[in-house]
Amino acid sequence: MARSTPSTPPAAGSGRTEWPGKVLGLPESGPRSMGSFGRRFLGLLVDWALASLVSLAIGTYGVAGNFVTLGIFAALQVLFIALLSGSFGHLCVGLRVVPIRGGYVGAWRPVVRTLLLCIVVPALIHAKDGRPLHDGAAGTVLVRR
Repeated sequence: MARSTPSTPPAAGSGRTEWPGKVLGLPESGPRSMGSFGRRFLGLLVDWALASLVSLAIGTYGVAGNFVTLGIFAALQVLFIALLSGSFGHLCVGLRVVPIRGGYVGAWRPVVRTLLLCIVVPALIHAKDGRPLHDGAAGTVLVRR
C-alpha cells in the first residue's frame, strides 16, 4: 500500500515538491491520495449526524445523552471501518481507511483509531507525514477512493 520512498532533491524549475502523503508513497492527487481536511471534516459531520439521529430515535439525545451519542458514534466508527474500510461519513465523501502496510484493516485498528478520535485532541495534531495522531497510532491513513 503506502511505502516510504527515498526523498530526492527537487528538479530545477519544478513547482510544488511536497504534498501530504508523499513520505508514505501516496500520490499527490486522485485515487489513493491522502484525504483532504475538508473531506475528513465533512465525513466526521455526517458520522456525528448519523449518531445523533440514532440517539434521538432511541430517546437518549440531549444533555443527559451526550455520552450515549458519543458511544453510538464510536460503535458506528468501529463497525463500519472494520467491515467496509471506512465509516458511513467516509464512504459518503469518497474516503476509506487503509493500513499503512497494506492488507485488511482488521479489528484492533478501528478500535484504537476511534478511541483516540473520541478524545478529539489526537485528531487535531498532525505528524510530519500529514496524518493526524489517531491515524498514526493505529497505523492507518485516510485516502481517497
